[in-house]
This record gives sequence, C-alpha cells and structure tokens, in this order.
Amino acid sequence: MIFADAFAWLVDPTNWSGSKSIPVRVGIHLLYCLGGVLGAAVIAVPLGLYVGHTGRGGVLLVGTGNALRALPTLGLVTFLYLVLGGGTAGVLVGLVVLAIPPVLAGAYAGVQGVDRGVVDAARGMGMTGAQRLWKVEVPNALPLLIAGLRNATLQVVATASVAAFIGIETLGRPLLDGLRVLDYGQFVGGAILIAVLAVVLDALLALVGRFVVPRGLRLSAQPKRRRKTASVKVGGSTA
Repeated sequence: MIFADAFAWLVDPTNWSGSKSIPVRVGIHLLYCLGGVLGAAVIAVPLGLYVGHTGRGGVLLVGTGNALRALPTLGLVTFLYLVLGGGTAGVLVGLVVLAIPPVLAGAYAGVQGVDRGVVDAARGMGMTGAQRLWKVEVPNALPLLIAGLRNATLQVVATASVAAFIGIETLGRPLLDGLRVLDYGQFVGGAILIAVLAVVLDALLALVGRFVVPRGLRLSAQPKRRRKTASVKVGGSTA
C-alpha cells in the first residue's frame, strides 16, 4: 500500500512542474553533492597523497578522520548554518567536512598500499620524490582513491537531505513534508529518489574508474577466488 502511494506520488504530474518540482529538487541536491565532494577532494586528496608519500602524520591523519566520522550530521549542518549566518555556506561546509574522511582514507591508503619494491625500483632509476609520487604511486593508488570518492559521494547524497531542515529545497524536502503530514507515500517516494540518485552517481564514478584506472591494476584487483577459478579452467583445458 505504501509503495503504491509512493508510485502515485512519483508519477503525479503536479510534482514534476513548478519551482518546487522533483527535477528542480534533484538539480539542487546534485549541486550540493557536487560542491561537497569537490571541496573535500581539493582538501583531502593532496593531504592524503602527501602523508602517504612521506609517511609523516599518519597517526594524526587516522585519528582526525575517525573524529570527523563521529560528528552528528544534522547537528553539524545546523551549527555551521547558524555560525556562518545562514545561507548555503553552512550546508556546503558541513558536507565538505563529512566527505573528507573517506576521500582522505582512499588517498592515504592508496599510496601506502603501493608495493614498496616498485617504489624502490623507481628510486633506483633516479626518479625524484615528486616523480615517484606522480608517475608511480598515484597511478597505483587510483583504485582506492576512486573508491574513496565513491564512498564520499554516497554519504553526501544521503547527508544533503538534511539541508531541508533549514529550508533548502533538496530531496530531503519530500521526506520532511511527508513526516509532517503523515504522508508516507511522499516520504517513501522521496527516499526512492535519493536511493536512485545515489546508485546512478555511483555507477557513473565506477564507469569513470574503468577509464582512468590502468587495465593491469583493474585485473590485479579482481577477487582471488575469481582468478583461482579462471586458473582452474585453464588448467582443465590444457589437461
């Protein structure tokens, strides 16, 4: 019954036109998500690469990331909204803060996870520290770095919904309005839109990863069981 009401709300033409329509709210939601993830990437990627490359400040980095993860989403956004005098700045800063930990962890773990033998070989070839970072460590760190961006995107898509509590027309508005008037069809419909948006963005980032990450790294990241099954088949065919 609830899902039938949600479907009816989703296909209602009145919800697809006007300044508070579903397309408008999707667009606003996307803008906040894009701002949050890009802002976090600008801060966290260079910091994570530096700490992973130099090995300095790793403990502080992990501790800070865990502390940021523990921050309450709604409380942080509301606090920043009040401190920064209202407007969109507080919401954007809150989303950036919440998106930093997964991006930071992906960049740091990606560089730290590079085979030390490969790095030593690059050093033996006479590469400078900057050359080793950009030509060896960063390309090998791309799978985990993109995974961190995907994780941050999923978190921001869900978190941006709380902006509706301070009057911003994101996809959190149907959830808030649905709860206020006990319209669970509208509430579930809004939740479905957020989930679909998260899946679409994650799929797009996965597609970007297929083009950006070198094929050899993608093959080496396959599950061991899958590679083992393939080797068994090859062995069986040669027998």
